[in-house]
Amino acid sequence: MQLARRIFLARAARLLSLAAYAAAFPGGAATRLTRYPFRLGVASGSPRPTAIVLWTRILPDPLDAASIAPVPLAVRWELAEDEAFQKVIATGMATALPELAHSVHVDVAGLRPDRWYWYRFMLGDAVSPSGRTRTAPATDAMPAALRFAFASCQHWEFGHYAAHRHIADAAPDLVAFLGDYIYEWGPYDLGHPAAPRARSNECVTLENYRARYAQYKSDPDLQAAHRAAPWIVTWDDHEVANDYADDRDERLDSGFLARRAAAYQAFYEHMPIRLPALPAGLQRFAHLRLYERYDWGRLARFHVLDDRQYRSYQACPAPGRGGSRSVSASCTERTDAARTLLGTEQEAWLADGFASSGATWNILAQQTLMAQASQVPITRPDEGRFWTDGWDGYPAARQRLFDNIVRHRPANPVVISGDVHTFYACNLKPDFGRPVSPDNPVIASEFCGTSVTSDSRPQSRVDRYVAQNPHIRYGRADRRGFVMMEVGPERTIAQLMGLDDVHMPDSGVSTLARFTVENGRPGVVQTG
Repeated sequence: MQLARRIFLARAARLLSLAAYAAAFPGGAATRLTRYPFRLGVASGSPRPTAIVLWTRILPDPLDAASIAPVPLAVRWELAEDEAFQKVIATGMATALPELAHSVHVDVAGLRPDRWYWYRFMLGDAVSPSGRTRTAPATDAMPAALRFAFASCQHWEFGHYAAHRHIADAAPDLVAFLGDYIYEWGPYDLGHPAAPRARSNECVTLENYRARYAQYKSDPDLQAAHRAAPWIVTWDDHEVANDYADDRDERLDSGFLARRAAAYQAFYEHMPIRLPALPAGLQRFAHLRLYERYDWGRLARFHVLDDRQYRSYQACPAPGRGGSRSVSASCTERTDAARTLLGTEQEAWLADGFASSGATWNILAQQTLMAQASQVPITRPDEGRFWTDGWDGYPAARQRLFDNIVRHRPANPVVISGDVHTFYACNLKPDFGRPVSPDNPVIASEFCGTSVTSDSRPQSRVDRYVAQNPHIRYGRADRRGFVMMEVGPERTIAQLMGLDDVHMPDSGVSTLARFTVENGRPGVVQTG
């Protein structure tokens, strides 16, 4: 029994913390600290049928990077079949390197499909909080249900993380976070009352971004949501810089790629993500592939997208600037067929995922509203006003995605979105300018979540958008929160969960609206 267990442990975990590099330190790794080291909590993510990634970062004081010496640390980890850790089935050592902010990523393999596990970390006598995680079902299994939450946009200064407390209380199978986990800037600097609002305390260096993540991850409600279930994550713009596109930011800063690399490294250091391999050398985060597929047996396939790293620049920017703005139909650059939001390689990867999917539900987990949302009424094709940072700024790319849905016919496409700080429920069709008809059918459903905390536009404006865009069936901007999804073989149910008051840490939550998508019948139907 003990021999079998040792053999299992020897091959069960692939450590992503550069243990070989750590071995080069003459004194080896330290094994204890004098202060409690797990102030940023624990997390798990990237679930596979036989593997899960475990995460922590060692930092005694979340607001003081100097609270830990720049030396490697030897961190123990355990994975158990029970919450009391009486049935530990895997254990090992990981090296927390100062070059990676003393983060730890452990890819525990050799696990059983469709099982709940508990995990924890130890450094000296200190023991981390325990987290609950699970593996995905076997590839040929048909689960009876999948319950997951999705959320986005959690600016620290704009409210409390009560949404995460309610996500944790819901005990979902999975959490999907769709971007803007941090914001690269702090509170507004109002300056003179007549002056425009200016963003302050903006992150530029690796140390800046690390400090911002540590601030966010010190929140107990966010930590609770991470402990409750495994996460799948993608990013949007604010993990780096507002409205950035590929290698360009709003300011057209010639040094932006160095800033982006720092932000990408900090993202990796703070997320439970699996990388195929860490590139050689310590300057390895110039690029970071994030798009990925996750299968939940034959019930669901998640196509997780990256709409920032590979996109074309926003169309018709203000003179001397990058970034987005709202433009009329006279901006012909917006409709250029060569423009892409995902990049050529990711577009082809997504088409392959559609073609190969045998899942009952195909869930596109991505950053921003996919449905067309003209800001003015459209009565002719040469009318409309569109925001250039979202899919409306890249209509040819959106059309290619829709064409691939029609061509490859993945079952029951459902798009989940964030970014715009507003709940929306939408029907997606090939031509938004024409009514639904046999040659212009609804081909997919979309649910867009509001923000965890970040401010939104007035509800009156959203009401106008809904009236002007008949494929948008619902819009609600005045509440912060998240979305709970219940996926089953026959139907998917989306519950739009709104906080009573984001400025209250103990805020209650209620279901603002409930929508159903039936298997084989694309389109959202409000049922509550």
